[in-house]
Amino acid sequence: MALHLIKLCVGADSIDDLREWVSQRSLTAIAAGLEPHSVHTTRMIPKRVEELLEEGSLYWVIKGQVQARQKLLDIRSFTGADGITRCDLILGPEVIETSPAPKRPFQGWRYLKDEEAPRDLAGSDLSQDLPSDLRRELAELGLL
Repeated sequence: MALHLIKLCVGADSIDDLREWVSQRSLTAIAAGLEPHSVHTTRMIPKRVEELLEEGSLYWVIKGQVQARQKLLDIRSFTGADGITRCDLILGPEVIETSPAPKRPFQGWRYLKDEEAPRDLAGSDLSQDLPSDLRRELAELGLL
């Protein structure tokens, strides 16, 4: 069973903001001759790396709701010039929209069990045609 991470998406007001950021990172990587992926650096290094890399994802909390995820491709630790050990989360280029799920603010990242992770919104889901703000409000009311 997969294990995931969950993290606040600081600076993004919507899934579109996150997609734009990921797209820019992917284009930069491609221009440098690298694979199209994005990297998110965090201070704490997960101890359960093997479990996370078995189909795990990073779930993003945007405006108090889990709204999207990206596949975890790799987790690499490194020591910066300041002598502090950090971790790069190597993420897939696709931002996958999930069912909105409320989440209180927290610092850093947390593990997320597969059975507790919000489901992906399927391409046939009619709610995908709704603007993200409306989808979020409907989810808060328990209508989605």
